Amino acid sequence: MEEQGVLYNFFDAASAIVWGPVLLVLLVGTGVYLTLRLGFLQFKTLPYALKLAFKPAKEKKNEKGDISHYQALTTALAATIGTGNIAGVATAVFLGGPGAVFWMWITAVFGMATKYAEAVLAVKYRITDQNGNMAGGPMYYLSRGLKTKWLGKPLGVLFAIFGAVAAFGIGNMVQSNSVSDVMETSFSVPHWVTGLILLFFAGLVLLGGIRSIGRVTAFFVPIMAVFYIVGALIIIIMNLNLVLPAFGTIFNDAFTGSAVGGGLLGTAIRFGVARGVFSNEAGLGSAPIAAAAARTDYAGRQALVSMTQVFIDTIVVCTMTGLTIVMAGQYKGQLDGADLTTASFGVFLGDVGSYIVTIGLVFFAFSTIVGWSYYGEKCFGYLTGQRGLGLYKIVFVLFVFVGAVAQLDTVWKFADVMNGLMAFPNLIGLLLLSGVVGAETTKFLKVAKKEREQEKQSQYNN
Repeated sequence: MEEQGVLYNFFDAASAIVWGPVLLVLLVGTGVYLTLRLGFLQFKTLPYALKLAFKPAKEKKNEKGDISHYQALTTALAATIGTGNIAGVATAVFLGGPGAVFWMWITAVFGMATKYAEAVLAVKYRITDQNGNMAGGPMYYLSRGLKTKWLGKPLGVLFAIFGAVAAFGIGNMVQSNSVSDVMETSFSVPHWVTGLILLFFAGLVLLGGIRSIGRVTAFFVPIMAVFYIVGALIIIIMNLNLVLPAFGTIFNDAFTGSAVGGGLLGTAIRFGVARGVFSNEAGLGSAPIAAAAARTDYAGRQALVSMTQVFIDTIVVCTMTGLTIVMAGQYKGQLDGADLTTASFGVFLGDVGSYIVTIGLVFFAFSTIVGWSYYGEKCFGYLTGQRGLGLYKIVFVLFVFVGAVAQLDTVWKFADVMNGLMAFPNLIGLLLLSGVVGAETTKFLKVAKKEREQEKQSQYNN
């Protein structure tokens, strides 16, 4: 027990260093730089990007990939929309004050450019592996894109190691543990029962590979997101008189600060940025692994679809959570994390509100397990030359049960460190390869403009 305490303290200190000002500035700074370099692309193309994401697309002969644009988006959303949208937002508001929500929005706005750049590079430098499947992501665009082998290959290996390990923590055990905790609290279901159920369904989905994951997430993600968003919208619509004051509190606090233990402005910025990145993962390098599997003819086309993930995750889902918490005013007490979100929904909807958060957390956590299994598998495959993937999947599924029944404070901190370490090689790659991103963007925007003109002409003729 004493040894576990030592490990926890070590990883807790390491997490504070890794997720310190250097990484947060680098994450946001990269987004700002890419936004300027790409001419504020995320503002100009968001409606078109959303159309690409959700409009059924006709397959083109020159498209390569394993899954559709939409399935790639929902796979990435499955991994991204998780406990961060419920517990992470609440923690940001509790520790950083209501103004933290504003800084989450700022992180998302610039994070859209980062996510776009990640996807461009993921598609451009992807390969077809020995098993005939698409493989891509930071480990590939670092090793294949950076011409200096002494830099690119080591950075790619580092990213893959961090990603393969982090998948077991942040994308697996801490998620199943969250589900087992909330199921016991809300419905008195024993941890081991929840663990067995999660193990069964996770195995059913994951052992089928990316096509199975893509089909499940394409069906599953919209349902879970709409369920949670509708619950929050009901609260907002029923309490419209509280909405404008809540926004006023968020904007005012963003520049003054009312955080716990001092109310410093820097605290609101720190926790808003940190939790925003934790939620949408822009810059961490995880989501482009899914983007690389998409069927697409141009890297820029899939990149615009991937960009909408940040908008949906943070601007839509996190805003619903943050607004409800501020409206309820429960953040001024001692509640934190999922308990704060549950209490806030309960203020307006009673037990029904608590059940919405509980069921939402179950769905979100399970979807994160599904998405992150693919990320971990691809990182592991990069390191082993695609050998041992079957064993990796089996071990990953077994650890879903382990997470459900174990105490995971140390594991959470360890995974948190691995997650942060993933970002450093990825951000270096994004900055050094930003010229490639710019060239691919210019090429695709010309194609997109021509396609829109042809579409208008076709509608005119008809």
